[in-house]
Amino acid sequence: MRNIKIIIEYDGSRYNGWQRLGNTNNTIQGKIESVISKMVGEPVEIIGSGRTDAGAHARGQVANFKVDTNLTLDEIHRYINNYLPQDIVIKEIEEVPERFHSRYNVKGKKYVYNIWNHWIPNTFERKYSYQYPEKLDLDIMEQAIKKIVGTHDFLGFSSLKKTKKSTVRTIDEITIVREGYMLKFIFIGDGFLYNMVRIITGTLLEIGSGLKDLDCIDEIFESKIRDKAGFTVPPHGLFLDEVYY
Repeated sequence: MRNIKIIIEYDGSRYNGWQRLGNTNNTIQGKIESVISKMVGEPVEIIGSGRTDAGAHARGQVANFKVDTNLTLDEIHRYINNYLPQDIVIKEIEEVPERFHSRYNVKGKKYVYNIWNHWIPNTFERKYSYQYPEKLDLDIMEQAIKKIVGTHDFLGFSSLKKTKKSTVRTIDEITIVREGYMLKFIFIGDGFLYNMVRIITGTLLEIGSGLKDLDCIDEIFESKIRDKAGFTVPPHGLFLDEVYY
């Protein structure tokens, strides 16, 4: 049995997220599994590094699957890309040791959230960025970022209900890069809770536009109450950019 690792790029606009669901095949995982299963003539499960929300995208999602086939890596690669929809592409493929696991072996992830910061919409960026027309104070947003970066209990910055699992995570870096009217919010950390990147982004936007003050960051960490944080920005501006092992 061979263990195959793939790096996947996808436009999540028309899908119900990464994870295969029982009531629909309209997921990234479901589409890829269907193609691989037809290739080898038996059901194959692929394991992703983690879920992405409905409507979110990826430039560097990682998954692995185990198959018993004599096909070469190049033949596998070409077959999968030939039969996948055009909005899902296998960028890279390699054979890895049997013990490699796309989810359990993750050491960190990089996400990027795109904000179009102008009152005039951008026709060509509208599917891949969230338009936020308010003027933003990047200096105070940077001060907020300094409070957020580090190891904290991020429960208040997530849509999770009560959970027995730890909600402590470490964010190593949050960077805002301006490219014209596009702001790219770059997050690097050891892991992210459900909607955590989208809620932190929404909170930073509210602080930058004066709707919240800087002290709200401390209140969110202390209270762990979701309602004290900012709004959840929509999924279409979010990209899973890279997974670290």
